Amino acid sequence: MRRRTDGWGQGLLGVLIFSGSLPATRVAVGSFGPLFLTSARAVIAALLGAGLLLLLRQNRPPGSDLRSLTVVASGVVIGFPLLTALALQHITSARSIVFTGMLPLATAVFGVLRGGERPKPA
Repeated sequence: MRRRTDGWGQGLLGVLIFSGSLPATRVAVGSFGPLFLTSARAVIAALLGAGLLLLLRQNRPPGSDLRSLTVVASGVVIGFPLLTALALQHITSARSIVFTGMLPLATAVFGVLRGGERPKPA
């Protein structure tokens, strides 16, 4: 039972942290440009990630995975933050949260259409 409550707590913490991302970006876009914000986020994430990988002595991914990792990284590190910052110059963070909330649904739809995934019966 302890593992289940730990998972819920960690999930809640993740949701709380992410919920501040769009309002913070909206405030930051008032003072900084979207390209600067995206670059700063990417550099901070890269430094933290590299530090943790070195600290935990993790192996490099195999060369066969580098193309896939590059595609994912370009969307997660550049695409989403840049497009979000650009959008938040024109709409409120409350409105952007509605669109962001639809991402899991869009992910599920594309998982079915593109990947042929099907939900397991309960």
